[in-house]
Parts: sequence; structure tokens; C-alpha cells
Amino acid sequence: MTQMTASFKALLMAAALTLPGLAMAAEPAMMKDGMMVDHNGMTLYTFDKDSGGKSMCNGDCAKNWPPLMAPAGAKAEGKWTVIKRDDGMMQYAYDGKPLYTFVKDAKPGDMTGDKMKDVWHVMREHK
Repeated sequence: MTQMTASFKALLMAAALTLPGLAMAAEPAMMKDGMMVDHNGMTLYTFDKDSGGKSMCNGDCAKNWPPLMAPAGAKAEGKWTVIKRDDGMMQYAYDGKPLYTFVKDAKPGDMTGDKMKDVWHVMREHK
């Protein structure tokens, strides 16, 4: 019985160490048809005024351009980073660029915010 208990504990420990890695395997967004979309299929955008991995879109801007929020405990992985916003919330950035959706995009695949005021751009696949 003791050997079985020890084996069971070892299995639980292995699972506990593996599960956080599995949880991080799902990226916050994906490429679809050459552009980045969130898990709901909504287009993701970058903002030219963001710099140094910091979001400059706060207040009313963030109401129109909702940030791609990161859950508590989210970690950087590959080109994905997590930045702290002015309101203290966490936001995902890809390749140093904070990501946003646009409130006027009504359905997956809409890109109505692309080139808005020449500072908003669809996050596209780099080739």
C-alpha cells in the first residue's frame, strides 16, 4: 500500500507540474487569413502611439478600442508579453505591440478600424 501511495503522490506531482505548462500552451490570439484575431474571431489592431511596450490608449480610447486583456498570472511566452496598463490591468502584447479590438467591428472578420486616423492597423502576419 505504501508503494502505491508513493506512486500516486508522484503521479499527482507530475500532473501538477505539467498542467501549468499545458494551460500556457493556448496563445491569447491566432493568425487567420493573414491577420491576427482573438478567440472569438475578432480582428486585433495595433496603435502607432504605443511605444516601448506601453499602451497609450486609455480612458475613452480604451472604450472604443478595448485592449486584449490578460488574466491574472498570465506569463510572457515566445513573442507574447504581458504589459501593465495605466489602470493597473494587464494586457497582451505581441512582438512588443499592445493589441486591441474595435467596438465598431460587429462580427468576426470585420476590419472597420484598419487605417483609422492613420494610427490604427490590423495586426498582420509578418512574412
